[in-house]
Amino acid sequence: MVSVGCGIMRGVTRRLMLLDTASLYFRAYFGVPDSVRAPDGSPVNAVRGLLDFIARLVQDHRPDDLVACMDADWRPAWRVELIPSYKAHRVAVETPQGTPDVEEVPDTLSPQVPVIEAVLDALGVARVGVAGYEADDVIGTLTARAAGPVDIVTGDRDLYQLVDDARGVRVLYPLKGVGTLQATDEEWLRGKYGVDGPGYADLATLRGDPSDGLPGVPGIGEKTAAKLLDAFGDLPGIMAALDDPAAKLTPAQRKRLDEARDYVAVAPKVVRVASDVPLPPFEPALPHAPRDPAALAELAVRWGLGGSLERLLGALAR
Repeated sequence: MVSVGCGIMRGVTRRLMLLDTASLYFRAYFGVPDSVRAPDGSPVNAVRGLLDFIARLVQDHRPDDLVACMDADWRPAWRVELIPSYKAHRVAVETPQGTPDVEEVPDTLSPQVPVIEAVLDALGVARVGVAGYEADDVIGTLTARAAGPVDIVTGDRDLYQLVDDARGVRVLYPLKGVGTLQATDEEWLRGKYGVDGPGYADLATLRGDPSDGLPGVPGIGEKTAAKLLDAFGDLPGIMAALDDPAAKLTPAQRKRLDEARDYVAVAPKVVRVASDVPLPPFEPALPHAPRDPAALAELAVRWGLGGSLERLLGALAR
């Protein structure tokens, strides 16, 4: 259970909402026209789109606590050391050798990220990132520590691994903006993939994920992975079956799994989100009024935040 200042008040059941912030502002950037601009002509489509997203989430789901989880390190060295191809295709080509990798993002999105951070800070919305970890790891740690129900808002299916009906943990996956959300629980996961939350991480390990540079086991696709997990329980069970001549694996499956032993030995640590990130102290309670009204007013004028900010302030006040 998380103590005050790091998550949840003792003895009080509170609904926690965790935002995969980068996932949401990327969606806002591509979903809101870049004709949405500040008075000086700078694009603010990602800023205003994210504010509208949060306003709708607060209005529709009424969380008690809300945390904007950040990528302090979008490609942690400890993951790359295990699987060098991890997110390698997303590294900006101009990243100087010997410096931290820079993610390839649209030129007009990068300047909006500091504005998003400044607005969230002025509002008093908790913003948490930890050096050496991705937002997914912050989300995994906060979810593990939560005493009450958790709504994870993300466009990243990797976080399906955290779904847990017994603890009230679900993923709200945006299908269209955030007005239409797929509420992902264990029933939905079993119907779609044939696995539960932890099983999704094993499925993703076997299947691979080109968007993250994870090769998977060649020749083992999603359906075959689901069948193997159903037959043998989990990834260790599958690998144990590989060493059992009596286990019902086809010759092709045995060959593919045997050739992928080195990958299977390290991939789970890369695929699974961390649950033990050393989080800094922070106040997660959803603010009902801005923490720094003067700074927020200045940001609103400077960046022309207009109705998007007003809608969010109205949702928070209610």
